[in-house]
Amino acid sequence: MTTTVPTGTSPIRTRSPWPALWALVIGFFMILVDTTIVSVANPAIKAALDPSTNNLDNVVWVTSAYLLAYAVPLLITGRLGDRFGPKRMYLIGLALFTLASLGCGLSTTLGALVAFRAVQGLGAALVTPQTMAVITRTFPPERRGAAMGLWGATSGVAMLVGPLAGGLLVDAWGWEWIFFVNIPVGIVGFVLAWLLVPTLETHAHRFDVLGVVLSAAGLFLIVFGLQEGEHYDWAAWVWVMIAAGVVVLGLFIWQQLRTRSEPLVPMGLFRDRNFSVSSLAIATVGFMAASMSLPLMFFVQLARGLTPTESALLMVPMAVVVGVLSPFAGRLLDRVDARWLLVPGLLLVSGSLVWYAVLMNMDTPVWMYLLPSAVMGVGQSGMWGPLATTATRSLEPRQAGAGSGIYNTTRTIGSVLGSASIAALMQSRLEANLPGMSDATSTSGTLSDAVAGPFSTAMAQSLLLPAAVLLIGVVAVVFLQRPAHLRR
Repeated sequence: MTTTVPTGTSPIRTRSPWPALWALVIGFFMILVDTTIVSVANPAIKAALDPSTNNLDNVVWVTSAYLLAYAVPLLITGRLGDRFGPKRMYLIGLALFTLASLGCGLSTTLGALVAFRAVQGLGAALVTPQTMAVITRTFPPERRGAAMGLWGATSGVAMLVGPLAGGLLVDAWGWEWIFFVNIPVGIVGFVLAWLLVPTLETHAHRFDVLGVVLSAAGLFLIVFGLQEGEHYDWAAWVWVMIAAGVVVLGLFIWQQLRTRSEPLVPMGLFRDRNFSVSSLAIATVGFMAASMSLPLMFFVQLARGLTPTESALLMVPMAVVVGVLSPFAGRLLDRVDARWLLVPGLLLVSGSLVWYAVLMNMDTPVWMYLLPSAVMGVGQSGMWGPLATTATRSLEPRQAGAGSGIYNTTRTIGSVLGSASIAALMQSRLEANLPGMSDATSTSGTLSDAVAGPFSTAMAQSLLLPAAVLLIGVVAVVFLQRPAHLRR
């Protein structure tokens, strides 16, 4: 059932690559769903496993542990795909993710849940680079836009299915079922990938152990400092930890530049301007994706009293628009300069976040939150797929794993920093706008009328952070070059 696809030249397609891509998308879809589904369930998880504290940073570790364990190994898991084959690594990662989902659902303490979420993140790190590597190695450059369009549409559909399924499952059976639902999906995805994904040629690689240690240590120091800073009142040791993380990451970059045999990050990839710019831009997109949901969901559920299902329904316009427009954006990208899609796309997403912030008060009719959701969908349809296509279009097949690993690492690092930063900012804004929050909730968990207004202001102010960070991505993509096939 497998087909060997040689590398080093244009991909030889003895059969259509689309069935394999559809099979891989199932695992990628499940990983994205698992991120968005948890954002809706966070209030319920906190009420069940962390009811004795009023800090939001504890429950945020349910997301941050996943993202941290996801980000750190991505550089090496992309190389593992090159060395042992993307199909094999994908299947191992999907099995690990599915088993960890069972552990998450059976967790009875917040600590256990965070630990299993970290294992999920490791499984996701094995899966994600393989999807992009297979696209790069089985689709020719002039057709990758359409394939990445499907990849981008998957993000949009996941944004719909994740929050909506999360709301329905939490309301009906409890937060545990947002993890149990992964088990049948994971089994189906495993079987289809086993049958449909071709076995691709492998390449021998040495693994830069020192680079792995330095990158992991630096990232952990920075994220932990940001995550726990507000909890420890930004003590001096917190700032020392963050500074030490920056220094360690600097040492990592220096070590990579000096490594001649086979560095963890082949610095030559960054000579490709489009790869470098796209990697920077996707970090800002990852920051936005991880940080926007938390203040929005806490606002609509605690301040406005919506159920998880009702909260998720507010995101339906965005997800539907992304799912519909992303394939068209992918096909269009094969014919036009990527900047014509990326600049307006990123600006629309940033503007929609500002629009949300303006509407986040107790007087706005709930239906009006559907409007910025739709605008955000238009923007995101010109963002996910076009960035991925632009980053990987010029990569040689033997660099597919490394390039995919770096690209997804920068995206996930952005997500980790976004998750940690938004938690710190939310806590800071709550203390500034709403001192003494311990008396703010009623027996149902909904905020009392006296404090709902200041709480809403704090959440709206927090939402401006991802809007501002996304503007860095806008500036970055202006410097993209036209792809070679359009310059002929």
